[in-house]
Amino acid sequence: MKLTKTFAVAIGIAALSACNSSPKEQAADNIEANAEATADNLEAVGDNASDAVEANFDNAADATREAGENNADAVREGADANKAN
Repeated sequence: MKLTKTFAVAIGIAALSACNSSPKEQAADNIEANAEATADNLEAVGDNASDAVEANFDNAADATREAGENNADAVREGADANKAN
């Protein structure tokens, strides 16, 4: 159930972000939303595990969020570089 809710929220965020934004911005927003949903799922799995395993899942969730933000930023910077040319 939590997985379904997480994906529904991610889809909603992506749909709202699609209004008045460029295709690259939409792609960057989708990357962030997907990374956030994946990280939330990792944390949910960790919540059902021992403390040591939970810490590993929390670390993986943090790394996933960071990677999603970095990938989204790279997409956005690519969009900005194209505008300058």
